[in-house]
Amino acid sequence: MKRKTRHIVSLIAAVVFASLAVGATAAEPTGTEIMQAVYDRPQGKDMSGVLTMTLVDAKGKERVRSIKQISGSFTGMDKKLMVFQSPADVRGTSFMNWSYAGQGKGDDQWIYLPALKRVKRISSEGRGDNFMGSDFTYDDLGDRQPMEDTHTLTSTETVDGEACWVVESVPKDPKDLYSRTITWISKGKTVGLKRDYYDKRGTLLKTLRISSIESVSGIWVIKKTEMRNEQKKTSTRMEFSEVKIDSGLVDGDFTERAMTKGL
Repeated sequence: MKRKTRHIVSLIAAVVFASLAVGATAAEPTGTEIMQAVYDRPQGKDMSGVLTMTLVDAKGKERVRSIKQISGSFTGMDKKLMVFQSPADVRGTSFMNWSYAGQGKGDDQWIYLPALKRVKRISSEGRGDNFMGSDFTYDDLGDRQPMEDTHTLTSTETVDGEACWVVESVPKDPKDLYSRTITWISKGKTVGLKRDYYDKRGTLLKTLRISSIESVSGIWVIKKTEMRNEQKKTSTRMEFSEVKIDSGLVDGDFTERAMTKGL
């Protein structure tokens, strides 16, 4: 799913990171080291599966959408394609994200709307818009690089029985959508279990919770998430199923043409 060109580096980083994290007398890693380890966590060369997205409004009414998703890493680029399968009013709509690992370059994103019969590039100004009526923004669906923020390890806490580092991340770009985020990262899995997002006024805006993580082909895969908008009292649940890793996806599976053809 991520960073083919850094797979060897990622494995080495994981060993080094583990040496920092174990031992009674070992010093805690820095916030930057923790977030880099999360970013470099091995993900396989490619991944595919089905996302069930449930939108819940402030009154508790639910809408369910089914999405096929594929992702892969190719020559320093991480690519993801999501294609809506149902219901009928969104069928065929697709979203694609290209991330440039370690290049200091922002993601490229596109959306395809069948009614318009054209692929549209999402501008930097549009990254803060909600993705298909969900509580996730287009920016949330991107692949944020650790170098974009200043990270500080603030404490250690327990989440759902797992020991976690708590890391505060402040964007270096003052135009960023959020003023800061706080992430609870499992020491054992090097996976974020919870993240709080704060708006530009410094008020809690959204909370992301991970409720299920499973090992698939030796890779930790996030299976269930919920993004809750604390101000609007809405939420979006995501469940990832039928997961396949290293199934042989190729670069040509992630193009504007692929967006229009569907999965």
